[in-house]
Amino acid sequence: MRIIFMGTPEFAVESLNTLIKNNYNVVGVVTVPDKPAGRGQQIQQSAIKKYALENNLKLLQPEKLKDENFIAELEELKADLQFVVAFRMLPEVVWNMPKMGTYNLHASLLPKYRGAAPINWAIINGEKESGVTTFKLKHEIDTGNILFQQKVNIENGTTAGELHDKLMITGADLILKTAKEINKSFESGNEPDFLLQKEEEVCHAPKIFKEDCLIDWSKTAIEINNRIKGLSPYPTAYAHFRNGDGNLQTLKIFNSKYELDNVFQPNGSLLTDNKNFLKVYCEDGLIEITEIQLQGKKKMLVPEFLRGFTIKDDAQFI
Repeated sequence: MRIIFMGTPEFAVESLNTLIKNNYNVVGVVTVPDKPAGRGQQIQQSAIKKYALENNLKLLQPEKLKDENFIAELEELKADLQFVVAFRMLPEVVWNMPKMGTYNLHASLLPKYRGAAPINWAIINGEKESGVTTFKLKHEIDTGNILFQQKVNIENGTTAGELHDKLMITGADLILKTAKEINKSFESGNEPDFLLQKEEEVCHAPKIFKEDCLIDWSKTAIEINNRIKGLSPYPTAYAHFRNGDGNLQTLKIFNSKYELDNVFQPNGSLLTDNKNFLKVYCEDGLIEITEIQLQGKKKMLVPEFLRGFTIKDDAQFI
């Protein structure tokens, strides 16, 4: 069975590595072109490209997925099956090419959280479980027939980064299970047993923009805490802060805890000993910030932050 693997970030590397370690014949790897990133705008390779080069795998980096030369290269590889993990939306000419089809690994229990940011929105919305799904691609994004799913519990206090790492491992195992099932079905001459997605259960996980990351201190403590954790470590929640001098500063907030409190204080006002803790009043309690970053500075735990930054009495978050 000849496999082409398509992916970009570290999340996809675990799945590709699992296929290689289990001696599957990966005849080609497709990833994004190199591009400048970071403050110095240095040219960066994707995590998948680095893995492919380290393991001497044939690598394709098309600018456009409908490019005739790219399509010709894919056809020359004569793949039986394609896997897609955290990549771009494919045109039909690509996903319909292999005789066994093209299968995607999605980081949610479809049809819940279709879209670009399922891990973030699961945490933001306070879900108690998530998971991974393998499904066969068709025209509409994330709507294909499901082959396998695996649930994962979301413990209290879990960040998006922590859930990402858990689903990365679980997803790689599911890719392996999917490859075995497809090969078995093909050899027997039968289609795998699919599960249709129920449209009445659909919810979406759209791309997250900067405005989604701004904390609204009029929300409840649980809502704010979930948003902070759902955006950590990336793209990161942030808030505007005024330290009594009229100047507005931006703080990124990477982690927090919450406590419910009936004592009324204006939303965004602060409670701190200027040594060990920094708490912010919200609609029905307090958010205790535990990891923070002042614009232009490094990320740090709050006690370290407070050793170099004094919170004034009339300071507040806006």
